[in-house]
Amino acid sequence: MTGLLPAAGIPGLLTGAVAPGVYHWHPPVSVPRTAHHAAEAGWRPAVLNLHGVTDKDSFLARCAADLELPDWFGHNWDALADCLTDLSWWGEARGYLLLVEGWAAFRTAAPEDAAVAADIFAESVNHWAGGGSPMTVLLAADS
Repeated sequence: MTGLLPAAGIPGLLTGAVAPGVYHWHPPVSVPRTAHHAAEAGWRPAVLNLHGVTDKDSFLARCAADLELPDWFGHNWDALADCLTDLSWWGEARGYLLLVEGWAAFRTAAPEDAAVAADIFAESVNHWAGGGSPMTVLLAADS
């Protein structure tokens, strides 16, 4: 399920030429600039900064903060999956783009937790694939 972002890149993703998915991504421009482009295209971008995150608890805490998860978020894997397949608290959008920074370091520090998180990302993308507002997760290469 996870592969490299196709050559059409972010523009292709935002126009629908690139299928939604979980992709490894080597950003040619900054993550904030990419988020800005996504917002201009009617997508709801969110940046998850995993720099310094080394375990499940800190991952879930960072998700709560960076993704502005609702108050009912229970700080566990099931609650994260529930939040990412609901997104009503993010509002309606043409699509949802989750930009994840620091993924490789997190995966190295906590491989089992990263595997669970990757599965949740993939399940969330699959959930949204059938509707009018797809979700894509970009796992940015660490700098």
